[in-house]
Parts: sequence; structure tokens; C-alpha cells
Amino acid sequence: MNTTPAPKILVVDDEPPIRKLLRMGLSSQGYDVLEASDGKGAIELLAKKPALVILDLGLPDIDGHDLLRRIRHRQEALPIIVLSSRGDEAGKVAALDLGADDYVTKPFGMDELFARIRAAMRHQLQEHGERPLFQVGDLRVDLVRRIVKVGDKEVRLSPKEYDLLRLLVQHAGKVLTHRFLIQELWNEPADPQYLRVYVRQLRRKIEADPERPQYIMTELGVGYRLRAPD
Repeated sequence: MNTTPAPKILVVDDEPPIRKLLRMGLSSQGYDVLEASDGKGAIELLAKKPALVILDLGLPDIDGHDLLRRIRHRQEALPIIVLSSRGDEAGKVAALDLGADDYVTKPFGMDELFARIRAAMRHQLQEHGERPLFQVGDLRVDLVRRIVKVGDKEVRLSPKEYDLLRLLVQHAGKVLTHRFLIQELWNEPADPQYLRVYVRQLRRKIEADPERPQYIMTELGVGYRLRAPD
């Protein structure tokens, strides 16, 4: 008999129909669901040590970004997936810059949400013990020897291209904003066009079809995501 406790997921949303939908869907996947309708309730439920938080930014008592900041301050490694409206690109970017691991746009499909949850949890495990060898599909990155291969072919990257790929590998499955990538790669303000150029060059070297990338995915208006291992 399996006695492993079910992972707890904290759902923070002031809309009862959304909470009900998430409760039913997550329970069907074996998760133990905690629910809060406002920020105050969410902070109290952190004591139950959820494995992941699904956070709607439009709460009645606490600004969603402020709540995200508070949660991240209390539990630095806790995966957080933000629920956002379709047109709120600025809100998505701000949430990701504050430490959210991912976002899902309303209305959303449950299968997509389940996949984002699995990716966020995998990323958390990776953060606690970075794997020296990363592989997804035919792409392999040896972070110790700095060797990149697609299939059996070694790919030669410039230092900046490798630094970009390394960042994406370290956060595989997570959306990295343009701002975060620029800060990490240049340590100073830089034209976002530089980033687009390096992403384009990197895709030409590792993607079978750079126009239809399978590894480095664009999150329109937000940033980039490296596909997580299956």
C-alpha cells in the first residue's frame, strides 16, 4: 500500500467556479487541494507547506504581485504558477520578474495546466541539485564540459550563445523574461534586439527548423522558455 502523502497544491482565487474547476481537476490527478479566496487566507495556508501555488493576481484584499513577493520571501523555492487574463502581458512579465515560475492564461485547458505543474515541480527538483548533463529530445548539454550536441553532432557555440543556452537549461520549463535574460547576460542595460539576435542564432544551430522551434519556445511579449525534459 502506497503511504506517500499526496502533494498539496494551494489554489488562490476569489472566483468560486474557478476554485471548483481546479479542485476537481487537481484532485483527479492525485493532488491534495488547499483553497484560499484572498491573500490573507493564502498566507495562513502556507503553514500547511504546499508543494506548489496557483495564484490569481486579481484578489480583493492584497495586490497579487505584492502577495507573490510575500510568498517568495517566505518560501524561496516554492513553485508558483500565476493565473492571468489574456491581454495582461505587463502583469505576466512583472509576476515572472518577481519570481513566479510560470503563468497560465484564462481561460485555460486543464491538460495544459497539469503539464505546467509537472514542469514547475521538475524545475524545483533541478534547482536543488543541478544535473551536469541535460537532455531533451536530441539536444544534450554537458554543463561540466561545456559540450552541446544535437544527436551525435557537436554544436559549436559562441561564448554568449552558450551562456544563453546555459541559462535556459538551468531553468528548463520556466519562462524567462527578456529583462531577466538581458540582466544575466550583459549585467547592464542592453537593447532587447541583442537578445533576439542571439536567440535566432542559437535556434539556427540547435533546431531542425528554426522557424518552428521545438526547444526554445517564444512566449510572446514576455520572454523565452526551454522545453523541459519529458
